[in-house]
Amino acid sequence: MEIKEAVQKAKNNDQKAFSFLLDTFWDDVFGFQLKRMENENDAEDITIQTFSRAFDKIETYNPDYKFKTWLIAISKNIHIDFIRKKKKSINEDLSNENEQRVLEILDTSPSPEDKIITEQNLVKLLKDIKKLKPHYQEVINLRFFQELSYKEISKELSEPINNVKVKLLRAKKLLAEIILSK
Repeated sequence: MEIKEAVQKAKNNDQKAFSFLLDTFWDDVFGFQLKRMENENDAEDITIQTFSRAFDKIETYNPDYKFKTWLIAISKNIHIDFIRKKKKSINEDLSNENEQRVLEILDTSPSPEDKIITEQNLVKLLKDIKKLKPHYQEVINLRFFQELSYKEISKELSEPINNVKVKLLRAKKLLAEIILSK
């Protein structure tokens, strides 16, 4: 799949397109933030927020510019907001205003990651899940073992729904990589 095709499909709420874009540009956005934050957890949080905001606003993307450039611009803005928030010690989440206009990422058919996860022996799967970072373990646990909806997970974690969706996409990808590496 090409970037332009993936963006067009994402504008039509295609789950595979969102996954493709996340996988293709995760390292670029994360690396960009890691250089600025020098803190892996903060860089990862900002990267998650970047994709969350980008997927929420995908219809505003102008194809005259590179998609990566658009993502980096979003990431820069989120980084600036993060620094401002840190300086002011404000604990409120700046992306709450976006929660009303959440992009519904359709999850109607199981992805390859979902199939791999469900086919694994539960004991082996739990060991593999423990290899993930704690926040990814938590989102996997809430979604697949406690069977909470995105909205319920959002309330449980006190995070916007889009952040939950991106975290879950990333957690499933990392878990699938761990499982396949054996």
